[in-house]
Amino acid sequence: MAVRFTIAAASVAALCILAGAAQAAGDSAPAEDPPYIKVGLGEYDIFHNNQAGDFDVEYRFQRLWVFRPVLGVELTTDSAVYGYGGFNFKIPLGEKFLALIGTAVGAYSNGNGKDLGSTVEFRSGAEFDYQFSNGPRLGIAIHHISNAGLGSDNPGTEILSLVYSFPFEHRSGGQSARR
Repeated sequence: MAVRFTIAAASVAALCILAGAAQAAGDSAPAEDPPYIKVGLGEYDIFHNNQAGDFDVEYRFQRLWVFRPVLGVELTTDSAVYGYGGFNFKIPLGEKFLALIGTAVGAYSNGNGKDLGSTVEFRSGAEFDYQFSNGPRLGIAIHHISNAGLGSDNPGTEILSLVYSFPFEHRSGGQSARR
């Protein structure tokens, strides 16, 4: 338990250091960083023997300071469902490339798939994207989901996905506006 706490504390500290460094370096994101919708298609449980197809859709809210709140749902071809909420942090990698580091917590139901040992599951991962000049992004993501020892069994799983994100524009009074 102490090792898990140390790893969690070190992860939060590293994320805060990265956030401060991005703020100090003048994060290249525009002041108006719109919400995004991300869709992903990939393989669930890539390092173990319970592979299944994976579909993920996520709403990425407008940035708050350097963090972006997210809400999402992930479904597998084995009928597993994971609904989650959390945040991500963008790291620009030049003009067209970026990395997103994120964490979330949510509720998991295994359906006919892998039993992760608890209803409450934590998700962490990274995404590497190419951003097109008009805003959409195409990339690859890897995520780990586990219960962090809340259950007596904690097998965890990893998901590898191809992801596409696009700025979400809503209509207001007949005009398109970015939030």
